[in-house]
Amino acid sequence: MALRFTIGRRIGTGFSTLIGLTIVAFVLTLSTVTESKKKTEEVVDQVAPSVAALKEYNFLLQRSQTLISKWYYSKNVNDGGRSELENLITQDYPKQCRDLREISKNWTSSEEVKALRQITSKTDAVFLTYQQEIMKPLNSLESYEDVSVYFPALAALDDAEESLQGIYANLLKLIDSKQKTARSLRDEMFSSFNLLERFVKYLGITLVIGGIFVAFFTARSIVNPVEQLKKMLLSMGLGVLPKERINYRTDEIGEMGGALNSLIESMEATTEFAKQTGSGNFDASYKPLSEQDSLGLALVKMRDDLAENERFLEQKVVERTEEVVRQKEEIQSKNGELEILYKQVTDSIHYAKRIQEAILPPPALFDQLLPNSFVLYKPKDIVSGDFYWLDKKGTNVYFAAVDCTGHGVPGAFMSIVGSNLLKDAVNNTDLYAPAEIMDKLNEGVASTLHVGITEKQTKDGMDMTLCALDYKKLKLHYAAAYNPLYVIRDGNLMQYKADKFPVGAFIGEKRKFTNNTIDLQKGDMVYIFSDGYADQFGGPRGKKFMAGNFRNLLLDASRLPADQQRQRLNETIENWRGELEQVDDILIIGIKI
Repeated sequence: MALRFTIGRRIGTGFSTLIGLTIVAFVLTLSTVTESKKKTEEVVDQVAPSVAALKEYNFLLQRSQTLISKWYYSKNVNDGGRSELENLITQDYPKQCRDLREISKNWTSSEEVKALRQITSKTDAVFLTYQQEIMKPLNSLESYEDVSVYFPALAALDDAEESLQGIYANLLKLIDSKQKTARSLRDEMFSSFNLLERFVKYLGITLVIGGIFVAFFTARSIVNPVEQLKKMLLSMGLGVLPKERINYRTDEIGEMGGALNSLIESMEATTEFAKQTGSGNFDASYKPLSEQDSLGLALVKMRDDLAENERFLEQKVVERTEEVVRQKEEIQSKNGELEILYKQVTDSIHYAKRIQEAILPPPALFDQLLPNSFVLYKPKDIVSGDFYWLDKKGTNVYFAAVDCTGHGVPGAFMSIVGSNLLKDAVNNTDLYAPAEIMDKLNEGVASTLHVGITEKQTKDGMDMTLCALDYKKLKLHYAAAYNPLYVIRDGNLMQYKADKFPVGAFIGEKRKFTNNTIDLQKGDMVYIFSDGYADQFGGPRGKKFMAGNFRNLLLDASRLPADQQRQRLNETIENWRGELEQVDDILIIGIKI
């Protein structure tokens, strides 16, 4: 039997050729693009960041060279450049080394990795020379006058500069190597695209010629016969059954025409049956074309099911309507109960806030005992776990910033306990030293909360700073649990450390707090605070504000009057927080001497 070259085979042969060529083009294009993407990713993810990091490393070395020279030749021991150099060596340089080590993990050249290790090793040696032979010896005006210190430091400076020249040379070689790698990857990528461009040109010409041939063949043997089928189908698509019929043919189009003729006749019968069923005449008769006429059999079954479903749905509608009405009434009742409960709880918390605010020192007392001071107090919730305290005993003015465990209602309970115990320790004992008062407060908290009976209760306590200020003698006595104390004098911030254990929350042997004394000067700014300000998340990346930024902000704001300092601190933290939630209570007390 001879092979019959049907319409399907004709179309398949032409389009298979086009599809084959298209697949080849697709595979080659995908391969080229994938390879180019890998090279691009290598440039973007490895080479470019590597060059940038190495240049930043080079700039750091140059900056260190400038600062160490300034250290040696400038006898001003209070020069801000000294702290900048110390920060560069202890903070900026280790961070830059960590970044380079992380980036170098993706380097493919072991020689480049080895060169980087040599550079950082030599840099470590240079910075060690800075610290031990220049910075440490030349730390006072007297050391600059001592030739036995000054001239050896000069020799160390010369040796360090000579070592830096070698480091610069090796660093520039490494940067040049990474830049050559980037250029090489770029050239390979362009070469791949040039090959793809030539292939696509030739393939495009071939596809155009093949497409013209396939179009001509299809139009001649298929399009004209199909046009008649299309008109009939479009008519059916508009809901109009055509009157004409397809003439008999021996090929596939003839077979489709015969099937279409049968379909039209079947749809005419179906249309009439649908009209009867739609009008609710479920007794209308309909005869399927044959026992295999699945559509006809389905229509008959649909008619019977619709009749049954109509009766069933009418009953269901009645039942569901009654159920919905009942559920709606229950929901409305529950919502009313929840609203009443929510209002009761909220009213109670607001009343607790009024009680908590009543125990806080009023502004008039601050104006009387601590003139030229401010308090920034921002509870996270309606009530707060932070509180501030102020009183006078003898010649001392006592003030404290206290951060109780937790915030909200639990923290508020702790704040009331702490405030009462602190007031009792100051007013009802003969204790004057802040450390002794905090030891007494520690015992009171432990006794009140039964610390030590259960493991859970040992977690309840307070972080705080308690100060006793003698204005006449310009003496500040203080004791602190976790929270430090800052003094800003002549544009310099001095940090006084705290004991590393809280009040009340301890496990094992009780420890005594340390009493500290600071000699103050007129114009000094004293700050005590909780950790809520530095721990607030915000900024463009949603990170913590951090203690370093907090100290810099205090340095900048300390030049302003007290009320403007409070406004500046409040605006800064609100802008930093943005749309994020406040994470903890915030408390800052500032006093100008």
